[in-house]
Amino acid sequence: MESVINVAIPAVTTFFAIIGPLDVAVLFAALATNQTAKQQRSMAIRGTLIGTVILVSFALIGETILTGLGISLAALRAAGGILLLLMGIDMVFARSSGGLSTTDDEEQEAILKTDISVFPLAMPLIAGPGAMGAAILLMADQAENTTGQAVVIGSLLAVLLFTLVSLLLAGNIQNLLGVTGMHVITRVMGVLLCALAVQFIFDGVSSSSLFGS
Repeated sequence: MESVINVAIPAVTTFFAIIGPLDVAVLFAALATNQTAKQQRSMAIRGTLIGTVILVSFALIGETILTGLGISLAALRAAGGILLLLMGIDMVFARSSGGLSTTDDEEQEAILKTDISVFPLAMPLIAGPGAMGAAILLMADQAENTTGQAVVIGSLLAVLLFTLVSLLLAGNIQNLLGVTGMHVITRVMGVLLCALAVQFIFDGVSSSSLFGS
């Protein structure tokens, strides 16, 4: 039980910080203002399902693809940690680099679309590069532990379920939290993500042969 909790807590924290269900919900509410409630509900469900398929696929076969490219687990941990660290820094300082959200050009394109379930909702808001990398990294850390991998997948699905609920309640969340509330939550999650990212980097360096004999 303790080992399950030790895997679940960092997995849920990492996925929650990177996907940012509340951030996604607020942006979705802004982009879908001209749609009916039925259309918004349909786009929320479809976008979450597509994002789920993408992330679960990367979690299950991502490491195999990287191994085929000759990328070691140690390199994956270090590179993934650096990527997550950069994203965590962006969250703490409330900056947008496109890794956690849409870029300005993508957002302008999304405004002109009537159906935003695939773009930008499923990708890159839900299944962005950071979430894909985290899914591969967390699964790779449990490479010899089937139970641990099941916990990672379960944690991912739990966060995605919370994301769907947030999307369905997007308007209420936007009114409840406001800009200040969203910034507070984002910064707190950013600090946690930075700490997890540094740990990934440490693990990658220590498991490599860089300083070995």
